[in-house]
Amino acid sequence: MAKRSISVLRQARKNERRRLQNRIRRQALKKAVKAVRTAKTREEALKAFGAAQSVIDRSAKHRIIHPNTARRLKSRLMKAISYLK
Repeated sequence: MAKRSISVLRQARKNERRRLQNRIRRQALKKAVKAVRTAKTREEALKAFGAAQSVIDRSAKHRIIHPNTARRLKSRLMKAISYLK
């Protein structure tokens, strides 16, 4: 049986709030990356990349993803944009 001390219950509430917030941030990250990847033109992709870059950096700041993962993701998105016409 799980412990029921006041501090354990408080920590459980905090964990649940964080889990929900992380989930929202992770969904925003996926949506932003997908917008860049599905862009048809280079101009459209660059416009979406500006927004995606902000979301990626915030996700790294909040430790949703590792900072090196954020750098790699931005690099790969720019490489994908360079192939567009």
